[in-house]
Amino acid sequence: MTVTSRGRPRNRRTSARRRFPPAPLWGQAAQACTALAAAPARRGPVLAATGIGGAGLLGISLSTKPGSPQFYILTMSLAGTWAVGALSCGPLPLGRQGGRRGARPVVVPVLTGAAAFGLFYGAARLARHIPPLNRAIGTVLGYADGGSMPLVLLTASANAVAEELFFHGALWSATQQSHPIATTTLAYAATTAATRNPALVLAGTATSLLFGFQRHTSGGILAPALSHLTWSILMLTCLPHRYRTSGRPGSP
Repeated sequence: MTVTSRGRPRNRRTSARRRFPPAPLWGQAAQACTALAAAPARRGPVLAATGIGGAGLLGISLSTKPGSPQFYILTMSLAGTWAVGALSCGPLPLGRQGGRRGARPVVVPVLTGAAAFGLFYGAARLARHIPPLNRAIGTVLGYADGGSMPLVLLTASANAVAEELFFHGALWSATQQSHPIATTTLAYAATTAATRNPALVLAGTATSLLFGFQRHTSGGILAPALSHLTWSILMLTCLPHRYRTSGRPGSP
């Protein structure tokens, strides 16, 4: 208790309560900040292990014989690795078109994936005149010709969705405070580099940028997952006919 210049007592505790929030609020804020700061640290080992394991499985799967049982086992294991690693880091938002009250993005992402295929189709025709890229594209698409198309589509679809769960889902959430588009694109490019296929690295970098912008604008993983799925299906069903012989070693 103190006395003011006019002789009226002033309670220091009352003054302090006016200047600062109640103690429970400070405690809740401190707990929230601690949880947010610790979350990336808890996700870090899971993300690192998933990224390393996924890159290794991707490189091994594309070194197996097209149509072999090992190829399907490895590619489905790869999809499972991406999905389990992503979901282990917590819930992932689906996102909405045009804000929080908008509808789930479906039509626009599918059209975006189709438009991306159109651009890649034109680029693939140009790549026919560049022997290294021509061989690289033919090597990848040879898995569609050399195996069961339904199984190839199944594994490719599973990996398209699972990759988005991991890269633009869990990894995006862990790095959303520090340039998530650049971070996820570099991570995806590094992963595809394990295949030592320049066509996959270039395609992965370009599509990761596109899907990253979709993740940013929609606020969730549904839009990039649908675009990636559409793009993958069209690439496998429409391009192999042009690369049935031209991209393989020893072909004319």
